[in-house]
Amino acid sequence: MTERREFWQCGPIEDVPALLQPVAHALLEVGAEVRIIMEGFPEQLLWKKPAGVAAPAFHLQHINGVIDRLFTYARKGLLSKEQMHALSLEGDQENNSLSMKQMISGLDNRISSAIEELKKINPETLAEGRGVGRKQIPTTLIGLYFHAAEHSMRHAGQLLVTVRILKSSVDSGEQ
Repeated sequence: MTERREFWQCGPIEDVPALLQPVAHALLEVGAEVRIIMEGFPEQLLWKKPAGVAAPAFHLQHINGVIDRLFTYARKGLLSKEQMHALSLEGDQENNSLSMKQMISGLDNRISSAIEELKKINPETLAEGRGVGRKQIPTTLIGLYFHAAEHSMRHAGQLLVTVRILKSSVDSGEQ
């Protein structure tokens, strides 16, 4: 088995400003780790909540949604009706019909779009103020990008633990 290098160990992402390299690396790492974590995961366990924690499906949806919403705020936008609806569906098994493959593909597309967006940022604008949500909670452009990356990584870690627990329960015959 070959050891995989993390994205931060592979050099700069072409055309992404230097100050945003950590954001790009983290987002790309999330995508890679999610694919590794979910490899061979049984579809029937996608909505299981061991010990009441969030289901793997929630994390897959939430990572995608967080990147989408925070990048919208970075563009000085407000969330659309579609984005609000998608937010309301995160973790709602009864109103979701996406397969695991579709969720992962959607996340891959979202990360690719985010990287393309980062390439267009003028680094001189990173300290500019931005507002979050209806209350327009103050932050900065770089703050939004950083939070999109770190929040996504946090949920990738939670996904890893939940998936390991669920896989071990199947392996031990608990399901």
